[in-house]
Amino acid sequence: MEKILVTGATGQLGCELKSIHHSFKEYNWVFADRTQITLNNLNLLENQLKAIKPDIIINCGAYTAVDKAEIEQELANTINHLSLERISNYSKENKVKLIHISTDYVFEGTSNTPLNEESETQPINSYGESKRLGELACLKNDPNSIIIRTSWMYSKFGSNFVKTMQKLMADRDSISVVNDQIGSPTYAADLAEVIIKIVNTEKWSPGIYNYTNEGEISWFDFAVDIKEITNSKCIILGIPTTEYPTPAKRPKYSLLDKSKIKHTFNIEIPNYKKRLKICLTS
Repeated sequence: MEKILVTGATGQLGCELKSIHHSFKEYNWVFADRTQITLNNLNLLENQLKAIKPDIIINCGAYTAVDKAEIEQELANTINHLSLERISNYSKENKVKLIHISTDYVFEGTSNTPLNEESETQPINSYGESKRLGELACLKNDPNSIIIRTSWMYSKFGSNFVKTMQKLMADRDSISVVNDQIGSPTYAADLAEVIIKIVNTEKWSPGIYNYTNEGEISWFDFAVDIKEITNSKCIILGIPTTEYPTPAKRPKYSLLDKSKIKHTFNIEIPNYKKRLKICLTS
């Protein structure tokens, strides 16, 4: 029986994988939190991997505090880049299949057409830079690995935009949301199912893939949809990024082209709004 190690098991994607793993009893699952797989302690990390002896690694663990990463650059780099050097070295040396989760923030965000896997990367914040360096280390050390770039992830688990909006809409009469950053949300439950489908595929096809739900929206549009589905009376005001300054810059446009993952793994990707409604009402 193959053993699957899921790092970052208490995060959104890790929790979604855990919630469906019982349907895949052909695998021995290990869901590791930050004490069991310590991404910020590189020497300890190697010993932990050797002790678990996985056949497949799904690396969901990451430093994701985008604004805080501008101050904690070293920590973000250790978790998102240097730990992946160790993990990809381990996967290469031990013939372990590695799936690593990355981000749309590896892009500058100046495009006006959907970004594919070959589009030029040029991060504009420390978080994005640490994730891109992690990708490069992964590709260099273990060319047999799979990297999945995703964006705007939300779930019933953890902290995310959807939960934040629900709370703000409950507490306030009106809120302002940025309307000039364009992308597409990702329901973590959908990505979890795609990952398992990739694990189960007969032919392992390494490389970078994009995955989000279908749709092209702004954060303002996203908030309006949340309001509609939850029947909130809160007024949503659209504002430009210039009126909502943050320590870290965000890509203005990071819509991902999903053609490659659809064709390679025969995946149908649902529209974001249908999946948002399921997340909010189930």
